[in-house]
Amino acid sequence: MWDAFIGFFINTLLFIYQLVGNFGVAIILFTILIRVVTHPLTVQQLKGSAAMQELQKDKRWQEIQTKYKNDKEKLAQEQMKLYQELGINPMASCLPTLIQLPIIIGLYQAVIKALATTPLELLNLTRHVYPSLLNVASIIPLDNRFLWMDLARPDWLRLDFLPFGIPVLAIVVTITTYLQSKLMSPPSTGAKDQTAMMTGMMNLYMPFLMGYLALTFASGLSLYFFVSNVIGILQYALLGKVNWKNLFPARKPVSTK
Repeated sequence: MWDAFIGFFINTLLFIYQLVGNFGVAIILFTILIRVVTHPLTVQQLKGSAAMQELQKDKRWQEIQTKYKNDKEKLAQEQMKLYQELGINPMASCLPTLIQLPIIIGLYQAVIKALATTPLELLNLTRHVYPSLLNVASIIPLDNRFLWMDLARPDWLRLDFLPFGIPVLAIVVTITTYLQSKLMSPPSTGAKDQTAMMTGMMNLYMPFLMGYLALTFASGLSLYFFVSNVIGILQYALLGKVNWKNLFPARKPVSTK
């Protein structure tokens, strides 16, 4: 089953590459395709986040938090009852992220397999290719260069006047992941807003995790991370769900007393 999943990714990437003749562009177009396909899940995530945010303002929710604060089991039971009563799925806001994980793993393996360089790797690649869809002789081996990058290796931009390389993609992936998470975060309803607290923790460690992956994995996957983040921000902006106040918080008025 997993091999068929990887094979589908490989053939989709190679088909796009066959059309455009550039593997970096193929990854960008593939990322856009993935975002379009998963757009309904993105909308569902927005609805789930909005529902959880509204729940924090519900008096019944606040009463449950206070009444059962010392009984975690009873608190969980009462929370589940309220979820069911209001028709809220607490996992709705996490579903797109969970679905992205196998896509990321699948894309990583697809990129590595597609950028075959040794005879054995080329042989393994041909076993995944659909000959009715692709003209194998004309596209393999692939051109793995895109801008300054070797898409099969981690990205390090090396300039003649610097004695060290610059991990450009790792930097921009970290920045765009942070921007996306901040702009998507709903406004806090108060100091006890558990959703905002959990979101704040995610906003702190997720950019560094994605940056680390971009630093260590093939730059083809890092390119996917970066483009996916940018498209995600644009998606939320077009849906009118970007919370610009998180990025540019208003200053508190200075007391004159």
